[in-house]
Amino acid sequence: MFIGEYAHNLDDKGRLAIPKKFRADLAKGAVVTRGLDSCLFLYTKKEWQALAGKLATLPFAQANTRAFARLMLAGAMDVEIDKQGRIMIPEYLRVYAGIAKELVIAGLYSRLELWNKEQWETYKKKTEAESNQIAEQMASLGV
Repeated sequence: MFIGEYAHNLDDKGRLAIPKKFRADLAKGAVVTRGLDSCLFLYTKKEWQALAGKLATLPFAQANTRAFARLMLAGAMDVEIDKQGRIMIPEYLRVYAGIAKELVIAGLYSRLELWNKEQWETYKKKTEAESNQIAEQMASLGV
C-alpha cells in the first residue's frame, strides 16, 4: 500500500530516488505512465497488468475509451530500480508532467503519483479549500 507525501529532486540524468519504504514493492518491476491532472502514475508491475487488462476490455468503438487507453498505454514505460533505489523517468514523461527538478511523490494506495512540486501545491490548496464539498459528494458513493 502506497501512502504519504514525499518531496524529492530529479538528478541531472532524470533519475528519481524512490522512498525507501516503497522500493521492495517496486523491485519486481514497475511502470510509469501519463496520469491525470498533469502528473505521472507509477505502478507496480502487478497493478499495471491488472489495469492494462481492464483497459484492453473496454469497447474500442467509443472515442473516450480509445483516448483514455492511448493516454495510459501508449505513454507507459517499464522502469527498473537501480542499486541506489532510483528509476529513470523518460524525458517525454517529464515534459508531460512539467517535472524538471523538484517533485512530489504522493502515495495513493495502489499507485504513486509524481507531480511537479508547484503544480502539486496548487492542486493541494484547491482541493483542501473544497474539502467539504468533496466530502459531501463522496458520501453519495458510500465513503
